[in-house]
Amino acid sequence: MVSMEIANLRVYERRGLVQPDRTAGGSRLYSSDDITRLHRIRELLAAGLNLAGVGRVLVLEERVRTLEARLADQQGEPLADG
Repeated sequence: MVSMEIANLRVYERRGLVQPDRTAGGSRLYSSDDITRLHRIRELLAAGLNLAGVGRVLVLEERVRTLEARLADQQGEPLADG
């Protein structure tokens, strides 16, 4: 689905970049979110980042999404003072 070497997928998993579910037999089960994440990893690597940089970018992107969702939930509510 992502045309990546199995060895690379294992490295990404060991580095915590992706965490697929497992079957009872131990086979990896990649969700659509995992597939999207793997495509993003490929983009970041192609842009010249190393795996540590990729990991940091993924964490920061997730934080931005969380903060944007929180902000969207608060829209229309008065801001708290101090």
